[in-house]
Amino acid sequence: MNKRTLSTHHGANEDWLKRYYFVRAVFSICWVVAVLTVAQGSPVASAVLLVAYPAWDALANVVDGRRSGGLAANRTQLLNVVASLAVALGLAVALPDMHRVLAVFGAWAILAGLLQLGTAVRRWKSFGAQWAMVLSGAQSALAGAVFIGQARMPAEPTIATVAGYAGFGAFYFLVSALLLQFRARRLKAG
Repeated sequence: MNKRTLSTHHGANEDWLKRYYFVRAVFSICWVVAVLTVAQGSPVASAVLLVAYPAWDALANVVDGRRSGGLAANRTQLLNVVASLAVALGLAVALPDMHRVLAVFGAWAILAGLLQLGTAVRRWKSFGAQWAMVLSGAQSALAGAVFIGQARMPAEPTIATVAGYAGFGAFYFLVSALLLQFRARRLKAG
């Protein structure tokens, strides 16, 4: 590949990543809204939303991994796909015991956060503007530890307990998308 072809390919990958981050932000925002509206008082809606969140994460990682050179070249995303699918199944089995659900979700948040952090560090070399994804991964791991602690408390957790987690995820995906957008504009102008 010549320099111009490499530059065009990099630009297309950066455009994809920006769109991907925007889609992830929108999904998470919609999920939080559904949790705070539809799921309130509906055990079925809560169950569907709880299982859908890690299932969506698995799907998103499959699509992104394929667009970013394949899952074999993106092992952190491949592991995230496997973990997220296992957690979606684990949540379905743990329901309706919300203490177990929160413990499973917490373990997944730790693992998914560390894998996201690894993906962001790898991408930083190619795209820059990944500090928000690094923070998101670290915060996810920390939130997971908090969820595991809360799962041991006597108070009955609800799906709203994890809504803030998804809200922060939406924020970080949105910030990452905007950073890539501003970076692209700055490079075109410079």
